[in-house]
Amino acid sequence: MSQLALPLKLQDHAVFESFLPAGNEALVAYLQDTVSTAKTAGGWIRGAQATGKTHLLQAVCERAGDKAQFLPMTDFIDTGPAILDGLANRQFLCLDDVDAVSGDADWELGFFSLYNALADAGGVLLCSAASAPRDCGFGLADLVSRFSQLPTFNLHPLDESERIQALQLRARHRGLDLPTESAGYLLNRSTRDMASLYALLDKLDAEAMIAKRRLTIPFVKEVLGLNQRS
Repeated sequence: MSQLALPLKLQDHAVFESFLPAGNEALVAYLQDTVSTAKTAGGWIRGAQATGKTHLLQAVCERAGDKAQFLPMTDFIDTGPAILDGLANRQFLCLDDVDAVSGDADWELGFFSLYNALADAGGVLLCSAASAPRDCGFGLADLVSRFSQLPTFNLHPLDESERIQALQLRARHRGLDLPTESAGYLLNRSTRDMASLYALLDKLDAEAMIAKRRLTIPFVKEVLGLNQRS
């Protein structure tokens, strides 16, 4: 995994191969084509928390390597827009949770300048937010106009059966076998958002390695009990 210019490291699981595209096939295909050809101006991904926005942006960066930069805005709210300086030199720029700084005049001016510089350089801008650009609370009309030029994709949440498939896909990516029964048990007895489920799968992976156990329902039940007491 490439270490990016900023002191940020991509999550090792955040690749296209570990993302279940159910209901979001068009978005995933668009992102894969974009990172392969760099022939689009980018895109705007809107969706609720823990639906996979960060995963997809990091997957783009993982595939593009040193040509890409990932920037999670929630980590840099207090840093100020000076951190955007020079980012237009990257071929792919992925800004996660752009709406975290909406309403801040300095940040909005920084985004506006960055958008124009990146467009002039022929770069690709990919952004994520909870809503479409016009509904994010930006005060700078010209910025809303620029962001609205990007194709907008709605990231659809997974239903229950798809969440089980997503857990099994992530498990296989980690070299684990997660039986459907165990995945269903996990889904029904823990927080149902995918970020929490994936975090619990990481714990199961670690505990299974230590105990040299398979991810059976008794073992999952045992780990869930430890998790609730810790």
